[in-house]
Amino acid sequence: MAILVTGGGGYIGSHCVKRLLLDGEDVVVIDDLSTGYRDAIAGGRFYEGDLACGAFTRDVFEKENIEAVIHFAAFSLVGESYTNPGKYFRNNIGAGLTLMDAMAACGCKYLVFSSTAATYGEPCHIPISEDDPQRPTNPYGESKLAMERIMRWYALAHGLRFCPLRYFNVAGAWPDGSIGERHSPETHLVPLMLQTALKLHPRVTIYGDDYDTPDGTCIRDYIHVCDLVDGHVKALSYLVNGGECTPFNLGIGRGFSVLEMIDAAKEVTGLSIPVTKGPRRPGDPSILVACGQKAMDTLDWKPRYTEPRAIIADAWRWHSRQR
Repeated sequence: MAILVTGGGGYIGSHCVKRLLLDGEDVVVIDDLSTGYRDAIAGGRFYEGDLACGAFTRDVFEKENIEAVIHFAAFSLVGESYTNPGKYFRNNIGAGLTLMDAMAACGCKYLVFSSTAATYGEPCHIPISEDDPQRPTNPYGESKLAMERIMRWYALAHGLRFCPLRYFNVAGAWPDGSIGERHSPETHLVPLMLQTALKLHPRVTIYGDDYDTPDGTCIRDYIHVCDLVDGHVKALSYLVNGGECTPFNLGIGRGFSVLEMIDAAKEVTGLSIPVTKGPRRPGDPSILVACGQKAMDTLDWKPRYTEPRAIIADAWRWHSRQR
């Protein structure tokens, strides 16, 4: 079957495309390249265009025998979502509706959806399970939660089979260093640390050092991008084999603070990583750690990377080649 990967030129999407191709799958890619990169797409049949454009998206479905979709295409900057919420709601929800309409019209039933831990907001307890309340504290998380709810109605109306995958902090790179994480501008901690080690930035800003955590900095559950992609592949197989529509958390179940991650990056690189302190960012919960047991039990998914140094080492292999 042909699998459509939306946002296949982006960080996670490009890793998913590479994995699917190595698995021998027939892959179709859509990306408007507004935040993705053509040279990151390892193969498949590529269509450049805006997923929110109904005519474009329907045309791709009419040309290709697409039987399943892995949907990554979305805006994902929490801070920007505060200052420009309309951009996030129009794109993340609007493009999702256009995609699902095209799927319904062409009889495509299977959808693995890139959701986020941001749908939970400030958690009521740690680790976070899929049944915990979803109370987003930023428009990005709100847009993803809206899509999760909308998919349920498409399932009732059109027989859509879907899995939202709520993942936590993604990091790392393909182990051989062929593809990795790049954003413009860069806002994620791991690439910022490594770029600072390479002297591409003067320092890393720690946003808030007064959280209720052991060292005062935010704690996050970091998952390697290859483990994350493995979760998507297993979720799709689960749906195709008759699995029910249900969400899954993808995280390792352990949290590491910003300062712990910086110390790990110093060890991996052997270089200095200067830091500076800044104010808290709005909508940043103090601790986000997943309970991934449901995915492990139901999808037979198990993360291979469970230590920051291993995740950072793969990221460093890619970043150090970009000089």
